[in-house]
Amino acid sequence: MRTIRFSATICLLALLFSAPNLALAASPANMDAPSASVVETVCGERIADPYRPLENLKDPAVQAWYRRQADHARAVLDKIPGRNELIAKMVEFDKRRPEKIYNLSITDNDRYFYLKQTPADETGKLFFRKGYNGKERLLFDPTTYKDGSGGAFVISRVSPNIDGSKVVIGVSPNGSEDAMLFVMEVKNGHIFSERIDRGRFASPSWLPDGEAFYYTRTNSNDLLDKDRQKDSRVWLHRVGADPSTDREIFSRTHDPELKIRSEDIPYVSYDRKSRKLYAFVSSVDPRITAWYADEDAIGDSSIPWKPLFRPEDEVYDFAATKHDLYLFTPKNAPRFKVLKTSLDQPDLATAETVIGEPAEGTLTALALTDGGLFYTISTNGVREDLYRLDYDGKEAKKIETPFEAGTMSISSKGFDKPELWTIMGGWNHDYRRYRYDARRERFIDETLSSKASYPEYDNLEVREVMVPSHDGVRVPLSLIFNRGMKKEGKTQVLIYGYGAYGNSMTPFFSPSFLLWTHRGGMIAVAHVRGGGELGDDWHKAGMKSNKPNTWKDLIACAEYLVRESYTSPEHIAINAGSAGGILVGRAMTERPDLFAAAMPQVGVLNALRSEFSPNGPVNVPEFGTVNDPVECKALLEMDAYLHLRDGVSYPAALITAGMNDPRVPAWQPAKFAARLQEASASGKPVLFFTDYKAGHGIGDMKTKQFESLADMLSFGLWQTGGGDGGKAAE
Repeated sequence: MRTIRFSATICLLALLFSAPNLALAASPANMDAPSASVVETVCGERIADPYRPLENLKDPAVQAWYRRQADHARAVLDKIPGRNELIAKMVEFDKRRPEKIYNLSITDNDRYFYLKQTPADETGKLFFRKGYNGKERLLFDPTTYKDGSGGAFVISRVSPNIDGSKVVIGVSPNGSEDAMLFVMEVKNGHIFSERIDRGRFASPSWLPDGEAFYYTRTNSNDLLDKDRQKDSRVWLHRVGADPSTDREIFSRTHDPELKIRSEDIPYVSYDRKSRKLYAFVSSVDPRITAWYADEDAIGDSSIPWKPLFRPEDEVYDFAATKHDLYLFTPKNAPRFKVLKTSLDQPDLATAETVIGEPAEGTLTALALTDGGLFYTISTNGVREDLYRLDYDGKEAKKIETPFEAGTMSISSKGFDKPELWTIMGGWNHDYRRYRYDARRERFIDETLSSKASYPEYDNLEVREVMVPSHDGVRVPLSLIFNRGMKKEGKTQVLIYGYGAYGNSMTPFFSPSFLLWTHRGGMIAVAHVRGGGELGDDWHKAGMKSNKPNTWKDLIACAEYLVRESYTSPEHIAINAGSAGGILVGRAMTERPDLFAAAMPQVGVLNALRSEFSPNGPVNVPEFGTVNDPVECKALLEMDAYLHLRDGVSYPAALITAGMNDPRVPAWQPAKFAARLQEASASGKPVLFFTDYKAGHGIGDMKTKQFESLADMLSFGLWQTGGGDGGKAAE
């Protein structure tokens, strides 16, 4: 059973509190970055790419430059007053919560598998208990895993079988996200001898006998191999067998009649509720391409797949019962609707509308229980309400929740079980997990993590406003600040955003994030186009040729804050990560006068070249391809590196990369940093820090997370503190 969820919280947190202004040495030019006279005709234009050599991460001269840059950035960052105090405060906050529990999986027979982290732990350990009130038992500590490489491992996959008697565990080193899979017998903790490497994508899916599972595997362990993700394959593994004997189940070469593209990622799952096999190929396109087969085909060497969904069907997710399919779609309903059709003979043309498109707000999640359908409706991505609809289709009922939730996720065991859980939180409200008792219409607090109090934030105010953008479209903007803040144009403001893949910036609670406000600053979260806050149209309005709306929305939000006397340009920092690098990079290159500091983390900053990296082809549906003339122009427009101009006074910048990043290669931020150091006339620092023991920020150890936040926040607060604007000393 799949639980539908579209309003994802993007928590690449990059905020804290103020450091005094000071002058530190900026990078001397670009430290002789390797360069070349590379000029190509792309999109019908002659494009100069002087730092193309930085893409060759195996070149010793290139690596030496990365090291020099990292050493210089480290020396500067470590000298910023207040950085160590930031880390100390994070540690203090961490100690207030004796146990943090996350990545929870619950089997139908009520076996709980979860990661738990205490203040003494650098990463989560895998625990098990029977039921919510059961006695927990440690199953696996990733710090005990050794492979001779010296890597620091985290648990990246946890997949119990149907009855919870066995569990697949995946461990990944140094932020690489490449999982080594192995199997544990839960009863006695026995770990079977086989190891399966190159597990990169969806968690393994167990078969009904509990002795075998499907898994997806890349074709290479080399992070620098641009074809490593192409022609990934799904395999069938039986517990105890040598992985070299595993049988290929689903791929482009195994199933040529399905016309799978080499760049699409295949995976197969078994759903015991509907007793079906489902095969998918995925990219970042939210439209599902899927086939299905009866469970009788499990033993077949070639499964007789039947078509289920094509991209033109515009099905974004689905849930199944024994005989029905519930489809989540924006087709002719940009704020989404839910349809129902037969599972045995699906026909989308005659599907019944079960939940219509909301008149206001966006349909964001659906879960099935034996008591009906539960779903959420979000208003501007910052408030979510819960509803219940009986299977007979009578009028839906709004459910009163324990508090007004800014964000809400819902989950269940499926259509044949009564349990419904919801996790709620907000900008200034810690997360709570509840089980909803539908019969008695009450919420029962079943929060697993220890509760903690943060009196530092008792005086917080949250204000949700709508800001007119460059074309008159109104953009949601969340303002978080202390009551009584004076509008004198001097408040240090950190604008945070994302704007891609239809992911919504829903409210999230983070004490470290909020420390920026604790020192009198304001956090402003810009819900720019490209996200999903206002539905599918909001996403499409920030894709490909529409991508300029993304950074123009952020610019409009910054201008609003200045116009309303909250702040002024010398006090504004902007931050985003990953695909949010486009947002930050293009905002600062289009309006360098509007920001004091820009802090893109592991960001997409050379979009025109993204397609030539391992993770690039799967991102074509979101950003475009150089092989299409119109989309090529769009990529050129969103490329921050190619929009840098000599002699412009650009903001200060802290640019980061992870050498083990499987999503955005280190050379994207590297090229931008080298060119910015060369071009900027402001005299402000441009720091480029590559972490050689990290990737995309996923799977970092706790101390590394604290240090990265401290780097980010101390730099941003230094640069927005006024005075000389953080210019370098001569």
